Amino acid sequence: MIFSTLEHILTHISFSILSIIILIRLTALFLVDEVVQLSHLYEKGFLINCFCITGLLVTRWIFSGHFPLSDLYESLIFLSWSFSLIHIIIYLKKKNNLLSIITSSSAIFTQSFSMSGLLTQIHQSSTLVPALQSEWLTMHVTMMILGYAFLLCGSLLSATILVITFRKSINNFCHFLLHNAFTFGKIEYIGEVNNLLKIQKNSLFFDKNYYRSQLIQELDYWGYRVISLGFLFLTIGILSGAVWANEAWGSYWNWDPKETWAFITWIIFAIYLHTRTNRNFQEENSAIVASMGFFIIWICYFGVNLFGVGLHSYGSFTLTHN
Repeated sequence: MIFSTLEHILTHISFSILSIIILIRLTALFLVDEVVQLSHLYEKGFLINCFCITGLLVTRWIFSGHFPLSDLYESLIFLSWSFSLIHIIIYLKKKNNLLSIITSSSAIFTQSFSMSGLLTQIHQSSTLVPALQSEWLTMHVTMMILGYAFLLCGSLLSATILVITFRKSINNFCHFLLHNAFTFGKIEYIGEVNNLLKIQKNSLFFDKNYYRSQLIQELDYWGYRVISLGFLFLTIGILSGAVWANEAWGSYWNWDPKETWAFITWIIFAIYLHTRTNRNFQEENSAIVASMGFFIIWICYFGVNLFGVGLHSYGSFTLTHN
């Protein structure tokens, strides 16, 4: 009873803090002069929220008697905690506002969905089914969820590279159209005054392009390292799952829907690592592969849980109907 009450309190505190930090982030978009102060306040609130999630997981662990990864709600909370961990690590290493927005938004979205009330009986912890009563539960599911979290964050960082590059291409195309529309391709820059104006314009473009280039390199740097770590977690999770499957079902691999999509996810990010380390490919090529992996991970994670099919249907859930 005590643990159940404590879990209930931590859930409400965490959700309240989550609402406050969302409000702070939205306020920072309009109050430009107070961005630094609001950013520090946002990070402090986010850290407190992370401690609340940690306490929630530990409380649920003690109350249920098993590691809280037996259903979709628990895995979503753990996924949100993993996103928070990634955000804190990157923020402490590199206090970049854009990186902070990307990583923290992942945790906020996941936690908001898990606590939104869309899932039925989300606060009730039940006894594990016989197939899940194994020591491999903690090893396998923890590695898989950590792998999903790191791969998703890394994919978002890589997808941001595509957004920046695409925006640059659109701007260049618009400048090209405007130039041809007003000059008809016949006006030439003549004289020293025009040359000076051109030099100043090129200087402004150089500064802007330099900042864009630095941002792309930083996103690529962190995206590659986060995805590499996520790929390691995913590999360990798949291997440990194969050993567990052999003990539970008598076969290392059954081509279950979850196993198939996990294998596809592994292949996609193996291709990403190959393109990223190959000097013949640019950042955009690996970013495209990582962006594809982002959607495949969600298919792998939610597909079986939504439809409740296959051998991995223990974490399926039912949506509430009004």
